[in-house]
Amino acid sequence: MPKNKNNKTIWSARINDNTSSLFQKIGNSINIDKRLYNEDIEGSIAHVEMLFKQKIISFKIKNKIIFGLNKIKKEISGKKFEFHEKYEDIHINIEKRLFQIIGEEAGYIHTGRSRNDQVITDFKIWIKGATKEINFLLDKIINSTLKLAEKNIETIMPGFTHLKNAQAVSFAHYLMAYVEMFNRDRKRFTNNLENLNENPLGVAALTGTSFNIDRTYTSKKLGFTKPTNNSIDTVSDRDFVLDFLYSVSVCSMHISRIAEELIIWNSEAFNLINLSDKIVTGSSIMPQKKNPDLLEYLRGKTGINYGNLFSMLTILKGLPLSYFKDLQDDKEIIFKSNDILINCLKIFDEILKNFTPNKKRMLELADSGYITATDFADYLVKNHTMSFRKAYHKTAALVNLAEKKRKNLNQLTMDELKKIEPKLSINALKVFDLKNSVNSKKSYGGTSFDNIKKMIMKYKKRK
Repeated sequence: MPKNKNNKTIWSARINDNTSSLFQKIGNSINIDKRLYNEDIEGSIAHVEMLFKQKIISFKIKNKIIFGLNKIKKEISGKKFEFHEKYEDIHINIEKRLFQIIGEEAGYIHTGRSRNDQVITDFKIWIKGATKEINFLLDKIINSTLKLAEKNIETIMPGFTHLKNAQAVSFAHYLMAYVEMFNRDRKRFTNNLENLNENPLGVAALTGTSFNIDRTYTSKKLGFTKPTNNSIDTVSDRDFVLDFLYSVSVCSMHISRIAEELIIWNSEAFNLINLSDKIVTGSSIMPQKKNPDLLEYLRGKTGINYGNLFSMLTILKGLPLSYFKDLQDDKEIIFKSNDILINCLKIFDEILKNFTPNKKRMLELADSGYITATDFADYLVKNHTMSFRKAYHKTAALVNLAEKKRKNLNQLTMDELKKIEPKLSINALKVFDLKNSVNSKKSYGGTSFDNIKKMIMKYKKRK
């Protein structure tokens, strides 16, 4: 084969003029996709092993290529590798260095493949690893939340609708709502692993290859379940990128929601939680301030991850088949979203370990806003054979009476209660007890203490 000079691009045999400096600056992706070096080398080793198995290259060439690739891997991991922007990407940078190490036999490495299938293979392997790291961090957050919930089963607080006191709940039950969210995030990422587990390697540029390759072999070597079915779809497919970005966005949204709750609860108006000095900052002008900056950081970063998802959707929306330069931006978008989420997950786990509920204030707030009114309506239905709508109207009249007298429901006398329903007995007063209110919600998924304990144990026993 003709000699490939290491100071020239691969396509210099066809394109005579040097690439303009401006296009070279914007056209290369090496500063982004060099993160894929480990996956690129892993894929290349599997590829040349397959080429040898299929008798497309010799044993000697296979060994020389693998020796060179392992040497390059050590150089990059040891920060001794020189990346060149003129070679565009990680694939050509590695190939060029391979020529320097082993000579002309390096030219066999690209037999039966293209950068199109090569990059998707690298990218899928990388996303697998990133997904597993995210799931590990989600497990940590779930465990930290469970520990906090276990300490606060009998901590009573108001549950809110429209940010107005609605019904009494356990603080642990509130926390367990977020366990459900993060558990769904974990399942979502796990499902993505199954969906992207088809091997792109070997479809080449877009049509496949005339070489007698074995794609099932490389699938097994690289940890994929099977090869992809259609070569054109393979090189143009970025559904797995969208799946990852969507999962990142939903997970970010869940983090943002609880961050917003904690910011509100930490305010002087609510004063439901206390943040440790480890997770707050001060003011440059107001000495008294302790600001929840980390929580605001979590809330703000969600917008960037939403933007990344929509960027990728927009890139894909008008692309015909099969490969276009537009797709090069997928890696930068994914890397940014992944890095943001990883950072947010670590920060949030730290926050979970550094805040405490203000139990006294939670109870005080729960004891306001006529929060046991629904309990009274339920009591009337169960004990006085009346429809819920009739009970609702009687309870509304009771709330109006309490409001007029400026009393909480539990401060009303029996005489006042009987003005609303003459048949009431002294047992009706128990309805207004907050602990009884919480414990009465025994339906599956409800806020009773026993329910919460069972749900915590269920999650602690999960694999």
